[in-house]
Amino acid sequence: MANNAHPGTTLRAALTKRGLITAPGVYDMISAKVADGLGFDALYMTGYGVSASLGLPDAGLASYTEMVSRVAQICQGTSTPVICDADTGFGGLLNVERTVKGYEAAGAAAIQIEDQVFPKRCGHTPGRRVVPIEDMVRKIKVAAASRASPDFLIVARTDARTNHGLEEALKRGEAFAEAGADILFIESPESEAEMAEIGKRFDKPLLANMADGGRTPILPKQRLEELGYKLAIFPATGFLATAKALANVYGVLKEKGSSDTLASEFYPFDKFCRLVGFEHVWEFEKRWPEV
Repeated sequence: MANNAHPGTTLRAALTKRGLITAPGVYDMISAKVADGLGFDALYMTGYGVSASLGLPDAGLASYTEMVSRVAQICQGTSTPVICDADTGFGGLLNVERTVKGYEAAGAAAIQIEDQVFPKRCGHTPGRRVVPIEDMVRKIKVAAASRASPDFLIVARTDARTNHGLEEALKRGEAFAEAGADILFIESPESEAEMAEIGKRFDKPLLANMADGGRTPILPKQRLEELGYKLAIFPATGFLATAKALANVYGVLKEKGSSDTLASEFYPFDKFCRLVGFEHVWEFEKRWPEV
């Protein structure tokens, strides 16, 4: 963030306004810079995307050190509040304390912690198991006690729906709200009717995970608002689009041996130079020319 205000203060204020907050998934500095320039109220640092950018599946393999490093890069290189995925908190209660302190110090506006057994799995893939509800409640309490500012928001996610049913997931959401979560994230509802039931049960801000290709239907903004959601994250939209674009242009290179027919597919080079910060380099070199 460019100023000294806590980034969570801006996000908390946005949550009090009417309408849905749409947060695109970002995973590296190119995706973060592009999204940051478009005027969103929040960005979402996707654990799946960060793991994929490291060449790893989203299966608990990316370490705390790798993730908090990416939190710092993205948050300190953008001006939009960033909600940052922290998986299970990377271990037990002491790990949760370290993770919360580290993410907040790195500039995150909010931290997302889930109730899966460590190592976790992507919330739209099979093989997920959850810890006892009491264990996750203690994690949320530790997270709330560990933050430096109450404006550092805690997003509590449950993955109980897939293996234990919607009612268990709703029960967990209620317990997480009582434990101090600021935003509730009921992962992987499998129909619009289930999403409507979630919306009826809580008065805390609700997060909808619009994971393209996942288990939950992708709904229009107006419908998400009608169902009671306050925040919608789109974690996969960016990296799926990027992968398709790369497969297309690299395929042309392989087939034709040149990029001479691809000019219309490209982000302008001069604009990209400015995106990654070359304007500062040019201004610096004018002020401090080499002798």
